[in-house]
Amino acid sequence: MNIEGVDVDTSKRQFLTTAMTVVGAVGAGYLAVPFLAQMQPSTKALAAGAPTEVDISKMETGQLLRVEWRGKPAWLLNRTPEALETLDTLEDKLSDPMSNESIQPEYCKNRYRSIKPELFVTIGLCTHLGCSPTFRPEIAPSDLGSDWKGGFFCPCHGSWFDLAGRVYRGVPAPTNLDIPPHRYITETFIIIGEDDAEEGAQA
Repeated sequence: MNIEGVDVDTSKRQFLTTAMTVVGAVGAGYLAVPFLAQMQPSTKALAAGAPTEVDISKMETGQLLRVEWRGKPAWLLNRTPEALETLDTLEDKLSDPMSNESIQPEYCKNRYRSIKPELFVTIGLCTHLGCSPTFRPEIAPSDLGSDWKGGFFCPCHGSWFDLAGRVYRGVPAPTNLDIPPHRYITETFIIIGEDDAEEGAQA
């Protein structure tokens, strides 16, 4: 090409333009990768939200097992036959005996608030202000009185929960203890944070 007597090599100009465009695109890609990586959940965050598998094969009758799920305490209680019998005797003392106002999976909306009557799974945080209640399995201790049939007592503000995590009337906690989604993998393994419905949806 000749412009006012000057020869211009357009092929070289086109090559340089194309090369600079490619280099710019590659550079933008290198910049974008770490930026997008920062937007992804960290390994720690992913682990914190993952389901928790629990071996219950060595749990003794009456034992409370504490594990962690999503940064919260999760409790597994192997209830005694005597403990199960007390549940029906407390309904007139409870704020939400049928768990209509409380959080639990549909398969745990029963008088035991569990899949199997003997094994109770709950989040170990009071529904008032999030304190962790203490496990008090004894009957009618001197500090709690004759109405106490065993359960969970919150020392922060005095809320009472029975052995199904149901809250008593007249205490600060507004609802029963929360029940997380969970399912049995085998007779001796349980997974917290996942249920059969979620498993079916992922299949």
